[in-house]
Amino acid sequence: MDMRQRKHIEAVVEATTRTPPMVAARTHEAIIESSWRRCVHQYGLDPSRMQEARILPQTRLREHQQRIDDFARIARHGLQTLYSQVAGLGYVVLLTDAQGVTVDYLGDANTDASLRRAGLYLGAQWSENGAGTCAVGTALATGQALTVHQIDHFDATHIPLTCTAAPLFDSHGSLTAILDISALTSPQARESQSLALQLVRVAASRIENANFLRTHRQDWILKLNASPEFVDVDPEFLVALDASGRVVGHNRRAHEMLAAEVGQSGVPLTPLIGVRFEALFDTRLEDLGRFVYSRPSELRALALSRSGALLYLSVMPPAPLWQPNASATRDAARAMKIPAPLAALCGGDAALERQLERAAKLVDSPINLLINGETGSGKEYFAKALHQSSARRGGPFIAVNCAAIPETLIESELFGHLPNSFSGAGPKGKRGLIQEADGGTLFLDEIGDMPRELQSRLLRVLAEGEVLSIGASRPVSVDVRVISATHHPLDALVESGRFREDLYYRLNGARFALPPLRERSDLDWLIQKLLKDLSGATVTLSEAARERLHRHGWPGNLRELCNVLQYARAVCTDAHIEVDDLPENLSTAKPTQAAKPALPAASAPIDEFDPHLLPPEGMLLMQYLRAASWNLSAVARQIGVSRMTLYRRMARYGIRSPNQRDTGVH
Repeated sequence: MDMRQRKHIEAVVEATTRTPPMVAARTHEAIIESSWRRCVHQYGLDPSRMQEARILPQTRLREHQQRIDDFARIARHGLQTLYSQVAGLGYVVLLTDAQGVTVDYLGDANTDASLRRAGLYLGAQWSENGAGTCAVGTALATGQALTVHQIDHFDATHIPLTCTAAPLFDSHGSLTAILDISALTSPQARESQSLALQLVRVAASRIENANFLRTHRQDWILKLNASPEFVDVDPEFLVALDASGRVVGHNRRAHEMLAAEVGQSGVPLTPLIGVRFEALFDTRLEDLGRFVYSRPSELRALALSRSGALLYLSVMPPAPLWQPNASATRDAARAMKIPAPLAALCGGDAALERQLERAAKLVDSPINLLINGETGSGKEYFAKALHQSSARRGGPFIAVNCAAIPETLIESELFGHLPNSFSGAGPKGKRGLIQEADGGTLFLDEIGDMPRELQSRLLRVLAEGEVLSIGASRPVSVDVRVISATHHPLDALVESGRFREDLYYRLNGARFALPPLRERSDLDWLIQKLLKDLSGATVTLSEAARERLHRHGWPGNLRELCNVLQYARAVCTDAHIEVDDLPENLSTAKPTQAAKPALPAASAPIDEFDPHLLPPEGMLLMQYLRAASWNLSAVARQIGVSRMTLYRRMARYGIRSPNQRDTGVH
């Protein structure tokens, strides 16, 4: 406990024990002191007890997410827009439910560990009776938007934080959720957060209005504004009427404005649900037709019934019930079934789309997933999209290439180690990658290359949900979802004794087979998408260049296509790719049949069999090796792997360097 924390605890104790308390003016200081007093006298919290962040386990988090799923889906775009405005200033964006549990989260993955420790993370619990005075909890308690800045917090653990939150209400005026932006550090002055408070209020209003418009599609919707210029594009007040002209919904601002029209003196917010249209406005219900969008907005003025204040009105009639044809129904159902991160992987290829539809049903399933596909076919992209589509999307996504880590290091990399636990271990110890994935997804690429002696240790992680670091005597519980990938047929590896059968069945809860690029029908879509991702600008292709790309066999799949387009984009003129801008070694013949992936085995030397019998990835590796005159160091740098990994891949396909054969090295 540092000096600043000690002083803060003393200030909280003094404020909550003095009599009488501060005058209950609606100042920021009074709101904070009232919250402090609730924490001590109502919730029994001890200001001298500093608590770590409370983060719910995945099973309980999913229960909270499911209860608010429809609202959170509508709010998601608002969260993304707000995050784009504040991310560069170090903020994270949180959406909590009415119990203060964070059900959605956007933040910088590079600071995940610090954010998780501070509780600015998915699953964090920020109710006032648990965490003390904080932006989320106090907004829940008061129904007001506010900033809780540094020493405003009750718990001294939280005083480095600055947090700004606004409540989100449904169309009946019930508090449904909290929108919050928070940062680990900030300037000391509370006034530095004035813009943050305004941004959160605007974002909260937009989310509420979006939810309102979706909820009341089948009702009459009144859009109102004090300005005729903004009534159609940015209404301040929203009211929904049923067919009889009674209020069935309203946004928060409409409630605050209209309650006075029907309320009694001294009653600030009289309920509006069930109130007739004529009790609010000095116009007959039958005259609503005069306020439709087609009339000039300055001619759509109406007065409030009691105060006579003038507003401008735009009326939206109930949306007709949509009766789509069978084809449109199938398309809409498919679009709803596939989450956006998964849908972004496909441009219409039927085989891949079937895999995506099945994956969408399993994103939150507890079973482990296995992805098969040739090298470069997008297995990691697929795994990352599964993670981003799941309830674990706020947790870490840790990718491990089992073929790229030297066998001497893979155990410590995966499981971690205690200080000085083996020769070469550091004095500080290290958390393993499995622990780093706690609360998120662990992606094990090239799982077929995992040494057999480590397979039993991985099996324990999957079976028991705990990991034992090297040198440790007690395991640590972990909550990870495992997705593995390989271009090998694992069942054949099991038969040959090179892969544990029990681990295979643990990993293979559901299997996905990604089609190679040469079999995909959405190549043009992929080309345009990759060109846009690479340059961010519009790049065009000549017909001759497009035809050449279509004729190529793509043994390296998406990775090779990306490299080819990156090269062509760099050498082309005026953002237009001609056939001469494509790499010279791009083949013009398309293979008629895909070669089957080979097992990882040291088979016959390359000069003892036909190289065309190699799988596509082996043929591509041969092209690199021959082009570099068998300079293995140069090839390893070119394809971005270690020499150890390159040796392993050569052994897998039975490729031996002529230099090795000439010198008798084996």
